[in-house]
Amino acid sequence: MMPSLFIAHGAPTLVLEDNGYTKMLQELRTKLPRPRAIVLFSAHWEAPVQTVSAVEKYDMIYDFYGFPEEMYKIVYPAKGEKALAEKVRTLLDTQEIASRADTERGMDHGAWVVLRLVYPQADIPVVVLSVNPNLSAAEQYRIGQALSPLRKDGVMFIGSGGTVHNLRRINWRSTEAEEWAVKFDDWLGEKIGKWDTEALFAYETQAPHAKEAVPRNEHFIPLLLAMGAADDGRNGTLLHREYQYGNLSLICWKFD
Repeated sequence: MMPSLFIAHGAPTLVLEDNGYTKMLQELRTKLPRPRAIVLFSAHWEAPVQTVSAVEKYDMIYDFYGFPEEMYKIVYPAKGEKALAEKVRTLLDTQEIASRADTERGMDHGAWVVLRLVYPQADIPVVVLSVNPNLSAAEQYRIGQALSPLRKDGVMFIGSGGTVHNLRRINWRSTEAEEWAVKFDDWLGEKIGKWDTEALFAYETQAPHAKEAVPRNEHFIPLLLAMGAADDGRNGTLLHREYQYGNLSLICWKFD
């Protein structure tokens, strides 16, 4: 049974950094069973209908601006798997969740930054899925739940996003974690530990500093999707937690 992961992808330059978080991600593959394939939900792919990548090989998407030239030369030659993409759509259809296949879109940095750190050889097939900010938290969880059977077939789920992700509040010079960001993640960790989905689904009104931590939900959604994919086990393990620029969370959870 493969685990389901939530991995905060931080700033795009995370892929070039050498710190405690990137070291943890680079070592992660040695501590987990090797997946046959990966299904990854990216916060940087928004769509009104659940969209499933069905490409043979991904082109690179450099969906950021003003970064060092080195960033635009990175290539992660990931391959897709159309048969797995079709299985994903079949499982969604079984639960009456609408979906569509995409045969053209490349891989955005929400996906390749994480994958390059954890699986740098790009030798594991990947199917990337979109997120839909218009759905409720419970509906997000249900999508992951619908796909959970794939874990028995050697498929690992990765939700790539961020628990505290407010670009307007970032302090590029700060080296200390800001209290409001810490309190939000403290609350989140407590509810995940209890697998309290009722509270998690109501995080917008129950969690402290929720509006500051999650001004838009697209980066939070992958956490709910990753948890839903592990609904049959309901066990969450915090693998790492730290902050950059005052409040940008670098956090990784394993669910199984």
